[in-house]
Amino acid sequence: MIKKAENIIVGISIGDLNGIGSEVVLKTFEDSRMLELCTPVVFANVKILSFIKRNLESAVVLHGIDKLDQLVHGKINVLNVWKEGVDLNLGVNDDKVGEYAIKSFVAATKALKEGLVDVLVTAPINKYNIQSEDFKFPGHTDYLDQELEGDALMFMVQDNLRVGLLTDHVPINEVASRLTEDLIVKKIETVRRSLIRDFSIGNPKIAVLGLNPHCGDGGVIGKEDEELIKPVLKKIFDKGTMVFGPFAADGFFGSGHYEKFDAVIATYHDQGLVPFKTLSFGKGVNFTAGLSKVRTSPDHGTAYDIAGKGIADFNSFKEAVYLAVDVYRSRIQYEEMTEKPLKVREK
Repeated sequence: MIKKAENIIVGISIGDLNGIGSEVVLKTFEDSRMLELCTPVVFANVKILSFIKRNLESAVVLHGIDKLDQLVHGKINVLNVWKEGVDLNLGVNDDKVGEYAIKSFVAATKALKEGLVDVLVTAPINKYNIQSEDFKFPGHTDYLDQELEGDALMFMVQDNLRVGLLTDHVPINEVASRLTEDLIVKKIETVRRSLIRDFSIGNPKIAVLGLNPHCGDGGVIGKEDEELIKPVLKKIFDKGTMVFGPFAADGFFGSGHYEKFDAVIATYHDQGLVPFKTLSFGKGVNFTAGLSKVRTSPDHGTAYDIAGKGIADFNSFKEAVYLAVDVYRSRIQYEEMTEKPLKVREK
């Protein structure tokens, strides 16, 4: 049975309390129709969120709970992950606030693993103030990759535009050395499986961008495209995966060529995210493909410069909630279809 939409429980980690995370969460659920889509559970503290709500003059009603079995469908539930007060200085990088961002995230991830929430949507964190002896990860994705089954892949999504990465948060001078046949094969397979299971695309077409300008111009400005990427893509294609490339990155998006494919895989972070964020108009979502559970996040950061001013655009966070619910339901449908394949009527 497909789970009813309003009963899909969306766990939300609050992110950096000095940033715009709380604002975009509250603004998203000011629209009461969102509570018909899902049941949100914010992992934070109801007193802190109530303070931020008053500061933003938000009309939302928060329902504080101390255990997840106390949640109420049709309400904005706030699970009290901590009891003590937190001193906020909106717009300021604060290591202490970073600790609470991780408390929220770790608790939400634990609930996701245990099946107490169905999906996870993460508000933005500051990658610098979250570091500690207990948490030594560059960000959300690396921790989720450790805690959940699978191989995490950053997959940026906005409607039919989907951009994955062979390497993500890697210094540019290390990208070429990180590219291997095994990595390329694994990432393409992760994208292919995600397109089928998470987006209900039967036989997806995938484009891969080249590493060097003009894909190396036959080796004149780099040999990786000709000697590594192209042969690997041919092997994968010959085994039945509809993968094409490498394509020169400079004109690929501007020409609209990306529209011919179900997903595009860039070789490094900015090669994929610069055109994605240019085309997505503030509605892009960061989806972590390849994991056993569903996690999404908005495609922006903490935005300290506008924190507390009530002017943050919440559309990316709202789209992250929509996508999390859509992917969750798509996975249920996929599992039901694969477990109970349709019978072919005999002639």
